[in-house]
Amino acid sequence: MSDALPQTITTVDGVDALPAVVVAADPLKDPYLAYLATLDAAESKRTMRGCLDRIARILTGHDPNGVDPETGEVDQAVLAITGQGFPWHLLRYEHTIQVRAIIAKQATRQEDGTLKPWSPAHRNKHLVALRQVLDQAWRLGLISAEDRDRAQRLDPFKGKRLPAGEHVPIERVGALLAECDADAVLPESDDEDPRDQARREERRRRALRDAAVIAVLYGSGVRRAELAGLALADYDPAARSLKVRGKGDKERLVYINSSTVGRVEAWLTVRGRDPGGLFTPFTPRGGHIRRDKQGRIAHMKDGQSVSDILAARSEQAGIAPQAAHDMRRTFIGELLDAGVDLATAQALAGHASPSTTARYDRRPERTRRDAVDRLRTPEPAPLPGVIRTRDKGTSRRQTEASRLSPNTSTADEGSRS
Repeated sequence: MSDALPQTITTVDGVDALPAVVVAADPLKDPYLAYLATLDAAESKRTMRGCLDRIARILTGHDPNGVDPETGEVDQAVLAITGQGFPWHLLRYEHTIQVRAIIAKQATRQEDGTLKPWSPAHRNKHLVALRQVLDQAWRLGLISAEDRDRAQRLDPFKGKRLPAGEHVPIERVGALLAECDADAVLPESDDEDPRDQARREERRRRALRDAAVIAVLYGSGVRRAELAGLALADYDPAARSLKVRGKGDKERLVYINSSTVGRVEAWLTVRGRDPGGLFTPFTPRGGHIRRDKQGRIAHMKDGQSVSDILAARSEQAGIAPQAAHDMRRTFIGELLDAGVDLATAQALAGHASPSTTARYDRRPERTRRDAVDRLRTPEPAPLPGVIRTRDKGTSRRQTEASRLSPNTSTADEGSRS
């Protein structure tokens, strides 16, 4: 790559935009790939890759989400622009400060058509990705420490939002499990052929797995990526525990109740006891337990697979899609409601800081709501002795009526005579 700032192709809000790719990049010297290689969790890789890809689109003069400003539709050619091969080492402060300004104005279109501004945390995540990729460019010897430091000198966005998601009523969880149970016990028809029987058995396998997934999510509060990464060896039915590997490759034990153990054991009658993923994907044809190239039972691809299960069962139950994080939020809130101390709830949730766990505490909200309930809304009643505007109008009309009344009486007497 050239060390000179490449010729600009367009401008974004008055700032020159860089071309998407200058020359073919050496993968070993690509700051984008180097940064992603430092991330261990698949969810983290996916999240930060998305941040860098959106920044690359901004710097090339496009909408970060690939939306054509004229048609409002997603342009696949723009969406194909990624941060791989992008000349990150050529960025200077005049570029990064404009990127921050554009990020500050970003919003997401909701289902009802309204625009919801990005949260401060989401905006800051993009700034973190930008700083990290510049740091990798320095580590690779592509940018000086002085230029890196200046380009990274961006103030974080201030503000905060309430925790995302909502409390999941236990009735909704019951509705999801009911759909799984209905598929698990589909009756055999008299005219069932072998293919119908195979489809019924496939639905039964999926139902048993999905029921176990939902029960573990609701009963343990694990993150969706943590659940996807569970292996059979992590499950201890005697202790009713699961060994979970969370953020930062930190292990912790979470516990499940006896009814959840029953759901997992029912699933294992189908899965078997071979080593591998605890909750497995199925083959596209036949819906059989998928195995990897070494013959081991495969793990779910990532946390999105868990979300797909919840979305499908929610649609079956006729309710809004239930998010895995909502299950987690409900679990933590229920613990704190039950009087579990903050440290224990923090350990079960796998939070690095107790302040993060405290954000899910619903008790302060109830206290504030109860305080407001003590206030009394007054009964409607006019103040005594005060002439209201409406009274003034009524009085004026009465005066006019009485003034006209004698004339009317005189006219009536004349007509009678």
